[in-house]
Amino acid sequence: MKIGFVSMPLSGHMNPMTALARKLQSRGNEIVFLGVPDAEPFVRAANLSFIPFGEKEYPLGSVPKLWSGVAKMHGLEVVQYSVQKLSPGMLQVGFDYLGEKIKEHGIDALVFDSVYFYLEFVAIHMGVPYVQVYNILNLDFSGATPNGLFSWPYKTGQEALDKNVEGLQIVGELFSGMVSVAKPYAEKVGLEVDWNNPNSTASKLAIVSQLPKEFDFPNIPWPPQFHYAGPFHDGAGREPVPFPWEKLNNKALIYGSLGTLVNGLEDIYRTILKAVGPLQNVQLVLSVGKNLNLADLGPIPENTIVVPSAPQVELLKRSVLCITHAGLNTTLESLAAGVPMVAIPVGYEQPGVAARIAYHGAGEFVEVEDLTVERLSDLIRRVRKNPVYRERARYFQKVISQTRGLDTAASAIEQAFGINLTVDSAGEHSELLHA
Repeated sequence: MKIGFVSMPLSGHMNPMTALARKLQSRGNEIVFLGVPDAEPFVRAANLSFIPFGEKEYPLGSVPKLWSGVAKMHGLEVVQYSVQKLSPGMLQVGFDYLGEKIKEHGIDALVFDSVYFYLEFVAIHMGVPYVQVYNILNLDFSGATPNGLFSWPYKTGQEALDKNVEGLQIVGELFSGMVSVAKPYAEKVGLEVDWNNPNSTASKLAIVSQLPKEFDFPNIPWPPQFHYAGPFHDGAGREPVPFPWEKLNNKALIYGSLGTLVNGLEDIYRTILKAVGPLQNVQLVLSVGKNLNLADLGPIPENTIVVPSAPQVELLKRSVLCITHAGLNTTLESLAAGVPMVAIPVGYEQPGVAARIAYHGAGEFVEVEDLTVERLSDLIRRVRKNPVYRERARYFQKVISQTRGLDTAASAIEQAFGINLTVDSAGEHSELLHA
């Protein structure tokens, strides 16, 4: 069976998706990756086969340029801009070319990035089996918990449940731009879709999340084919990132990053520098991305190393604290290293991840609107001094180690496609963690 992977061509999606594809390939499956040209460097670094489409509409370098528009946004503005200005074009090019690529290359089954919304219509129309993967936080559309676009705490009272439903109405309005592209395709190929149900075309075979079940909110009514797995990273298959290791000293290391997309708000970085700069016996590594001018940050404290990008996993292994945007990959990599966090959620599903960090006691978070030097300094001091935060982070470190996310996800996908389960290195089949 030849399995095709399709992902949004963004590093936070491509890194876990290529890791999962590589894992399936190592278990004897034939894997190909399909995408616009900006996906190819990630795929080649993972030593996977690549099939391009949309070269004319999205030539190499176009995706970073287009998505740089969200760098200085925050909150729901980020989501609105993405799903109304950016994602519709990506969806249209998928509708235009994916079907012919599937036929041309004899692809038997598909694994979709869940946020490539509605592209599963192609698989449904062609009768190709497909599964979906949540590289981001799995989004609850039931109303039982706050949707991941919000940082609301988990509560079970009627008032909270009503608020959750109101949040879903907001989410539905935001996605109108995607529906305007999806509806004409569905009508063209004769698909009947319940547009009021965001799960109406979800995979009936498997939906796999890289979130450990223990790190989610409880009591979400997932369907039987939903699987919690665990992080899709193994420290390999990525392009190397240079770093001045010789500048590290023996002081307690704090690692800070706001990710690769909504990372252009200079005030957040300046606040981090002012909060950490005065701390004694501490060194800060701050990764700032490519969407701002370093000169705009002002004076850099002596205890700080500022870089455009960093070998995050290796630095987290040395860290005592992570200051993060609460992107799911950074959060899971911090937990995998047993490192507690202070989160500053900026956009997308980061508020929902931050809410889970606080709910499970692995750190604290502060909203962008409430961020001050004093507030951030207080949270850093609180998380560093109270050993409970590190104990909770180390608990999740054990959970992640034991769940073996890549093996669990690969087994779920093989089971969904009717592939004989591959025996893992321990001589046993990986356990599937259902909801």
